[in-house]
Amino acid sequence: MSKTSGINFRGARRADGGRSHHPIIVQSHLRWDFVWQRPQQLLSRFAKSAPVLFLEEPIYLDDVINPRLDLSKPNKNVIRAVPHLPRNFATDPDKSLEVVRDLAIQTLGSGGALDGRFSNAIHWFYTGMPAATMLGAFNEVGVVYDCMDELSQFRGAPKEVARRERLLLSNADVVFTGGYSLYEAKSKLHDNVHFFGCGVDVDHFGAARLDQTEIPEDARFSSPVAGYFGVIDERLDYDLIGALAKALPDYNFVMVGPTAKVSPDELPKSENIHWLGQRSYDDLPKYVKAFDVSLMPFALNEATQYINPTKTLEYMAAGKPIVSTAVADVVRNFTPIVAIARSQEEFIQATRAAVQSRDLTLLADGIEMARRSSWESIVRRMQNLIHEAVGDPEIVTTIETTAAETKTTSIQASTSASGAAALPGA
Repeated sequence: MSKTSGINFRGARRADGGRSHHPIIVQSHLRWDFVWQRPQQLLSRFAKSAPVLFLEEPIYLDDVINPRLDLSKPNKNVIRAVPHLPRNFATDPDKSLEVVRDLAIQTLGSGGALDGRFSNAIHWFYTGMPAATMLGAFNEVGVVYDCMDELSQFRGAPKEVARRERLLLSNADVVFTGGYSLYEAKSKLHDNVHFFGCGVDVDHFGAARLDQTEIPEDARFSSPVAGYFGVIDERLDYDLIGALAKALPDYNFVMVGPTAKVSPDELPKSENIHWLGQRSYDDLPKYVKAFDVSLMPFALNEATQYINPTKTLEYMAAGKPIVSTAVADVVRNFTPIVAIARSQEEFIQATRAAVQSRDLTLLADGIEMARRSSWESIVRRMQNLIHEAVGDPEIVTTIETTAAETKTTSIQASTSASGAAALPGA
């Protein structure tokens, strides 16, 4: 049985009383409350037109006897569904998926907590792992694969993830990718793939440029401050971070974000490196305001081969100089605004130069690039492609008119033939 906590799950409706666009049922390997990144940015905006059901991977607990699906409402018109299964189910992930599928069907079916709210839905995947079990389970009218990362190259990835992604690709009506390198790779496997790189909430991160925005107490260090926010995992170059701290002893290195798939022992220890842990998305502009230079110290490995970090445009909107390692999509999309370093010594020099000689022209160019890359523009373009793929010409016409009226463009559209705009959890 689903746990609903008395929440009202009515779907979104337009002012004229009609339902706007298709509801969306999302299969996600990420938690809604982990970090506010691409899924949350996009889906919270899709939810303005129709309800979104965000179905997460199971949580296995010792005190659970009967499987259940806990429902909550973290954002307006977004319903989070978290499966809670007995601990012994963890040894059979495929059986767990079958149980989750049945719980979801029960919840969406006649008499269920979401009865009638998700008919004619779009089935949206962030991972191919549940594809064999979940495809077709909800009588969906279309399938979307929003590919943020090459998950098969992540630490601890299941061996079957690549095979299941191929199954998903063979059933998807449209595929979006978070990076241009991913676009090139997936275009070989599907004939309707579109690149949507990084988007940004400019007003939110622009608060870092305002005098009235206060820096939190735990980020008040003596300048210069070199900062990073984002997930702290196998994608970061910890040898580089340690080398920076040693070469620049008068700098304070402020690292904001949750750790994932790395041991605390892997994090370099130094008096001038400060691991602050996870902070809320709402507070990130306050932390980035403390930075004299923003860092993207990514390792160049399999896990970063295809990433297009969301934080690039967020740093730009905050008006901060940026130094990055030579991640392919960053080099392609964001130079010369982002300083690219191809060695530890170059990174050290670029970090020092960014602080000592602030290039106001580049900072202004970065702010302007961010302004042209809104999440709203990305969602409109995605909606258009989805409705084209599932055959909703009347809605497509409406979206095209809206996009023409707003004249919103994406910076990536002018730099690649793939056309669209928006990144992961990096």
